[in-house]
Amino acid sequence: QVQLVESGGGLVQPGGSLRLSCKPSRSIFSFNVMGWYRQAPGKQREPVASTPRTGSRYYADSVKGRFTISRNNAENTVTLQMNSLKPEDTAVYKCYAQTSAGDKYWGQGTQVTVSS
Repeated sequence: QVQLVESGGGLVQPGGSLRLSCKPSRSIFSFNVMGWYRQAPGKQREPVASTPRTGSRYYADSVKGRFTISRNNAENTVTLQMNSLKPEDTAVYKCYAQTSAGDKYWGQGTQVTVSS
């Protein structure tokens, strides 16, 4: 079964940067939409950013201008470059990938902590 493998989480100071990456354990088929959600303690899960293979990319208003999502279509990988991080960005970040048929796959999540 295909699994998504995440990396790049950790502890960073306010104003710092992190780069999250997500890739499938096996490239059996290509994905359509790939993206990221996050969930902080006491808050609802929220979409952060997503991208189709080509076309417009989505960003939550709270991260516009600070986060950049990109992907490598050949490898079915997606990355999230996070700059100017704030304490409110602290959350568990999960990547997802959706096939053209609508099947969605999730990573296990990686912790991002922004603190002095």
